[in-house]
Amino acid sequence: MNVLVTGGGGFIGSALARELIKNNFTVTSFSRGDYPELRKAGIRIIRGDITDLEQVIKAEDNIEVVFHVAAKAGISGSYNEYYAVNVTGTGNILQACRLRGIKYLIYTSSASVVFDGKDICGADESLPYPLKPVSHYTATKAIAEQMVLHANSPDMRTIALRPHLVYGPGDIHLLPRILLAAKTGRLMRIGKGRNLIDVSYIDNVVAAHLKALLAIQSNTEAAGKAYFITNGEPVVLWDFMNELLISSGYNTVNKSVPETIAFLIAGLMESFHNLFRGSAEPLLTRFLVRELSRSHWFNISRARNSLNYNPEISNKGGLEKMSAYV
Repeated sequence: MNVLVTGGGGFIGSALARELIKNNFTVTSFSRGDYPELRKAGIRIIRGDITDLEQVIKAEDNIEVVFHVAAKAGISGSYNEYYAVNVTGTGNILQACRLRGIKYLIYTSSASVVFDGKDICGADESLPYPLKPVSHYTATKAIAEQMVLHANSPDMRTIALRPHLVYGPGDIHLLPRILLAAKTGRLMRIGKGRNLIDVSYIDNVVAAHLKALLAIQSNTEAAGKAYFITNGEPVVLWDFMNELLISSGYNTVNKSVPETIAFLIAGLMESFHNLFRGSAEPLLTRFLVRELSRSHWFNISRARNSLNYNPEISNKGGLEKMSAYV
């Protein structure tokens, strides 16, 4: 089966592409960069931009399944930048799928599309999108997710997966940011430090994508829905952070700052960043303060029941794998 992975050079995309190859799919990666290591693994590389419809249509030639993983992530940048990639880009993917007669589209969304800055404790997919999104990323990913789900039809089955705080070997976002802050002495607990969160090991997230394809191929009832994807074991955020740090050879976090102070500092950092338009992200944003001080964990029963998703890598197993990797 011929499969296209958008964002195939990214953390989730590259891991997914490699696993698809192992499962005897013919895989094409569509992303801006060139990735010789993927080509060596037997993956066809097409360089392009999902905001360009003509490039997307060409990339989807002779494709039967699309895994749409590409997105603009991060915690800073203009709304228009996020909208162009996450919304316009997703619209282009959908339009090209219709033109090419592609029957299956699996979209990599994010659990943060329902985050409104308040605690989320064991919520399922009935939790609504927030009226006031907490970041440009979450706002545009929520729009894109709704586009994908509304596009579900007998001619093209779609599904949206919502992984949360994905980590593992090859991570270029979560762990490097933590380690950099720890190395420079800037990592501090925010608030009381007992908030529960969900995390997702990369192998579990990749397995969920393959399970999703099998589900929508065999069961129309599984299509047209969103699914939270996590390890299924909520953890105390700062305990988990400390275990990651120890496994990476760093000291644990001992400093702390009240949430109100951190929120004020983050606002000042954002204002400074917006004023001078630096290329690097601010060290702290108000969205990040909320994420680090609130609980956010989810009920994954829908994924277990409809996708047959059962995370094989536990939190303990993931940390052991990370320790070996580092």
